[in-house]
Parts: sequence; structure tokens; C-alpha cells
Amino acid sequence: MEKTIIVSNRLPVDLKYNEGKLIVKSSSGGLATGMKSVHSEGNGIWIGWSGLTEEVINPKQKLEVNEALAKEKCISVPLNQYDIDNYYYGFSNAALWPLFHYFQAYTEFELHHWKSYVEVNQKFADVVLEHLNEGDTVWIHDYQLLLLPELLRKKRKNITIGFFLHIPYPSYEIFRTCPWRNELLQGMLGADLIGFHTYDYVRHFISSVERLKGIEINFNEISYDNRIIKVDSFPMGIDYNKYHNAALEHHKYPESSKSELMKNIDFHNKSNEESKLILSIDRMDYTKGIPNRIKSFEYFLNKYPEYKGKVRLVMLAVPSRENVLQYQLLKRETDELVGRINGDLSTISWTPVWYFYRALPFHELIDLYVSSDVAMVTPIRDGMNLVAKEYIATRTKNDGVLILSEMAGAAKEMHEALIVNPNNFDQTADCIKEALEMPAEEQKTRLEALQKRISRYDVERWAKEFLKGLKVAKDTVPLQIAQKLIPTKIEEIASEYKKASRKLFLLDYDGTLVGFKNNPGEASPGQEVYDLLDQINSDENTEIAIISGRDRKTLESWFGHKNYTLVTDHGAWMRKKGEDWTPLDHLKSNWKENIRPVMEAFTDSTPGALIEEKEYSLAWHYRKADAKMAALRTMELKHVLKSFLFNHTLTVLEGNKVLEVKNSNVNKGRAASNIVLNSNYDFIFAIGDDWTDEFMFEELPKNAHTVKVGNVKTVANYYIEDNTEVHDLLRQIITS
Repeated sequence: MEKTIIVSNRLPVDLKYNEGKLIVKSSSGGLATGMKSVHSEGNGIWIGWSGLTEEVINPKQKLEVNEALAKEKCISVPLNQYDIDNYYYGFSNAALWPLFHYFQAYTEFELHHWKSYVEVNQKFADVVLEHLNEGDTVWIHDYQLLLLPELLRKKRKNITIGFFLHIPYPSYEIFRTCPWRNELLQGMLGADLIGFHTYDYVRHFISSVERLKGIEINFNEISYDNRIIKVDSFPMGIDYNKYHNAALEHHKYPESSKSELMKNIDFHNKSNEESKLILSIDRMDYTKGIPNRIKSFEYFLNKYPEYKGKVRLVMLAVPSRENVLQYQLLKRETDELVGRINGDLSTISWTPVWYFYRALPFHELIDLYVSSDVAMVTPIRDGMNLVAKEYIATRTKNDGVLILSEMAGAAKEMHEALIVNPNNFDQTADCIKEALEMPAEEQKTRLEALQKRISRYDVERWAKEFLKGLKVAKDTVPLQIAQKLIPTKIEEIASEYKKASRKLFLLDYDGTLVGFKNNPGEASPGQEVYDLLDQINSDENTEIAIISGRDRKTLESWFGHKNYTLVTDHGAWMRKKGEDWTPLDHLKSNWKENIRPVMEAFTDSTPGALIEEKEYSLAWHYRKADAKMAALRTMELKHVLKSFLFNHTLTVLEGNKVLEVKNSNVNKGRAASNIVLNSNYDFIFAIGDDWTDEFMFEELPKNAHTVKVGNVKTVANYYIEDNTEVHDLLRQIITS
């Protein structure tokens, strides 16, 4: 039976031993709530760390833990204290967390942290693969497991993998500073669907992929590894009914059942009819902007002194990562700020800041939400922020105002809130005043719009939308005219090769026999290439034709001493086996004087681009240029060149990271036809990697074996993954 496997750093249950007894408690976190229905349906399972390291439980307890987790449809990934210190507190939270939240000054890139991160992602992969069956769907969550999609994809090519990032994705300029940026991107690209909270994060991710990987992208679809990877935004919601219904129940509480906190709030309200409460709830984390919030509240009180004695900031800071230095310093700064402000501004009957450093049970959180006139949710950077949505869900009397940071992902959809820049104290102070003085009718109008939106797109809808998107992504396949070249087909080709009496190999050079280089002049053939070609050519009945876009001088220097047929400049010149060089057309090159200045102008404005001048063509290479800039410049250059070439016998040829202007009568197809013409080859094998080779594939006889390297959008009969397979393929054909 097909199942959904949810994978996250932590399981949706909290485990602890109390006096030797195992206590199992369901987590109340947003992810656990959101995935509840997905997890409970069918035979789905959840894989993650139990929260107990290998050192703290003995073999008997480990068995007990696993049995308890099995009842909850959970499976534990065994992690030790070293893993937690280096993978979790190290790379995940000392490198990725600050980097993705734009706190570069706090970012630590340590090699041993990275190695632990790789090892732990592999541990997760091993456990997932152990429980993975054909047809299963894997949904991976968050920044601790960025490598996991690719690790699973390597072992099981056809599985369905979704990945969702619950924190911001940074801009390219920030992400590029990570030493292991390519590995992280490669890991994420193992998924079929990659989800983020907002379109901004989608845009940043796509930008990083384009610039660092040079991959073809069409809107939000990434063509990679012969797959289509979709990238989209899915703003996470909350369990709206849980908070809304709890708020309704709150109003029915008898006096005797009220919490101590609620009694204090009631006393505050009764002591001053004009009193107002401003609520702040956060984890104690430097991304949440807690010191800025306190300072902006102080600025408000000093700018609008008439509110002194009437307004309190109720600040709940939930302890987080207390053993980390940055968090300890943040706690100290917060304590000192609250102490100073309360010391400076307090009166006998009024304290400006009520500060709680602890976690509160759910019913006391509801007390705070319901009793507050204004909520200040002003993080410096936040992936989404569900507190803002929880506050709105508890406003059952159509009153209350939300002040929300523009840096929170939630700001993209909660437009009716008062949006502020958390670093602008003057703006924030004015918004506090606006919130406190907002007419009841305006409060109601804003709240109704917000509640309609977040009640409709709740956390269950978020999960369903993602899984629906994942199914669509998995069903989206690239156009595959060619078939993958499988071992049985290679054996058939090898068998035909053995039986044939006259054999021809038409071989492209760059991207086929050798990989691409940033500088084209550095892609000279190594000894391995020479040995392979000599091995093929040692059969007296076999002819090799290297058919390349390279200029005659270069190919002559590399292969002039070999008894091969050589074709250069995409078919401008040919040297048949045992003969001299001859032009395949009567070509002119005086047109270059008009085109060269155009290319030079674009080269000057595109750092990393270069011009390669051949005898009868000009090539504009942009492999080393910034991907975004190159995409723009190539589009402009193509437009300019085509206007120049109107009514000329010239054409613009698009290759792999290159634009080439050449005679339109010259192409690899004509050259291939010239070689095959009047020759009785009974075995023809052709292989190439880009659009220039399509002319060759088209012109060859139907019985020729044509193979495209990489991109499967081709008229070739077959394709292989990349050029690393070419040498092995050729050896298999001639030696099988």
C-alpha cells in the first residue's frame, strides 16, 4: 500500500523519562499540527529524531522508545550527542539559521560542522530508504535536511520527493557566501517540488540555481537531471478553528477557573478604564527583533507621553537554545532593556513592560491573545510567523489591531495589518498610536478580511495544496523524443558493430569527448581521450570523424597527427582520412568587420564573456559570466545580430553557453552527409551534446545510431545522462 513518509529533524512527539518511566506527549508545534491529517491517513509514517540521544538510553530503553514511537506511527533516526552538537547546534543553527535570516555576523562555517551535517543527512537517508516502498511519497521538511532529497534520489530515481523550507531563503548575494552552496543546492534539487512560504523566497532560490548551477529555468520549472523540478510558494496557515474556538470558550470561564495571569490582566483593566495592552509573543531569538520592539515602545511613550500610565507592553519570550552564546547575550540585553525602561518610566500604579521569560500552557496563551488590544509582531526576519495568524484567529469580538513587520513572510498575505519596518522606531511608534486610536468600525473591517483569508487557507489546506502540487510536479515530465540508452540496447548496438564490415563514428568534441571549460582553450584532449580514439581507430574497418565547432588551427594542433577525419567550424572545413584540408563551401569572412564591434560592445558590458574568432565565424562565449546578466545580454545580442544579418547569408547559432555567427549554408548536417555520401557504411554511430549536433542527427540515414548527451529534447534516437558516460559507452560498443 502506498504511503506518505514525512521527514523532519524532530518527531511530532516529545519523549522524556521521569523517574524511569517513559512519558510520551504530542507536540503542539505548527508542523505537527499541519501534518496531523497527512500523518494519520492511510499507513503514513513520520521519520525524525526522538529528542533522546544514544548516550542517554540503554538498549532496553531504546527498544521501549521504538515501541512507543511505533504506536504513534513514528520512526526514530538514532543520533548521538556529537551529532546534535555539530549537525544541529553547529551547521544547522550556527551556519544555516543566521545565514538564511541575513545575520551574517553570527554565521560560523566550520568544516567539522559541515561533515557532521553530511553524515546526519545520510543517517536520515538510510532510515528513510529502509522503510521506502515503490509508489511512496516522501515529504521532507526544513533547513536541517537540505541534502536529503538528493541522497534519496541517488538510490531511488523514480520516487516522489517534496521539500518544504520553513525559514526564509536568502538572496543570491547572501547564499553565495556559504562554502558548500553548490552541495546544498544539489541536495534540494533532488526533490520534485520545492516549496517556500512566499514568492520572494521562490525568486531568491531560482536566482541561486540560475547563477550557481547554470541550469535551464522556465518560469518556476527547473529542467535538470532529465526531470522537471517545480518551485512554488505555499504560505503556511494555522489550525484556525482550534484558536478561534478556544477564544470563544475563554469568554465562558467562571471567575474561579481563571488563571493567575488572567486575574492580573483583569485587575489591570479594572484599575484604569483607558488602559490598553500591547502583546508581544516570541521565541527568544535574535531574528525576532525583541530589543528593537522594546526600544520602539520606549520611543512611542516618549514621543506620545499622554499614553504613559495607560498602555502596557506584555512581552512573553519563550526560552530557546539557552546554551548558545548569541542567545545568552540576547537574553541579557532584553533583561537590561526591560529593567532600564521600567526603572525610568514606572510609577506606583503602572509598569510599562510586563516581561515573562518562560513557556506558557495553551490556555494561558489564549488569555494573552484574547485580552490584548494590539499585537506587535515585528521580527527582523521571519519565514512566515504564525503568531500573527493566531492573534487574528482569537479576535472573536471584531476588535483588535495587528502591527506586523514587513520582514515577516506573513506580511505578504496579511495586508490589512499595520505594516512596519522594525528598524524604523519613529514609524513603529506612529503605528502603535494609530492602532490604539483606530475606530471600532475600521478594526472590524480589517479583522473580517484577515479572518476570512486565514480561516480559508488554514494549515490543513496548506498541506493538501502542497501534496496536490507535488502530484502535478511528479506527473510533469520533460518532452522525451529520445529513449534512454539502456544496457540491452547498448548490447544490440555492439552486436551490430561486430558484424559490420564498414563502420563510422561521428563524434562531437566539446561536451561529448571532453567536458566544458570556462576558457575554451583549456579543453585540450588528455591521454585518456587519445587512448580511447586510438583503440577505436585500430580496427582497419572503422573510421573516426571528429565533427566539431572548433576552428581548423585548434583541431589540427590536437589531432593533425592522427589518421582521423576532421571537420571544423561546424562544417566549414574537412580533412578526410588520409587527405588534405578542403573547404565545404566558398565562404567569405569580410562580414566579421561589421559584426566584431557589436560583439565587443557586449563583451565589454558583460564581465566574464569573451569572443573566439574562427576562420569563418565569430563565437561569443558567456560560460564565465553571471547567469542572470548573461541571460539578459544574450537576448539583447541575438536581437541586435539578427537585425544586422537580415538579407545576409549568415545565421546566429546557439550552442552551449555560446552564440556563434556563421554562414547559414554551413552546418554539421551537410558535413555528415558529405562523409556518408558514396560510402557504403553498414554501421554509423553519431553522438553529440548540443543544438549544433541536431543538424547531424537529422541528415544521417535512419539506420544510424544517434545519441544525444544530456538534453533529451532531440531528434536523436537515444540519450545518455551526461558526458561522463561517453567514454564507457564507446568502449562497451567496441569491446563487447
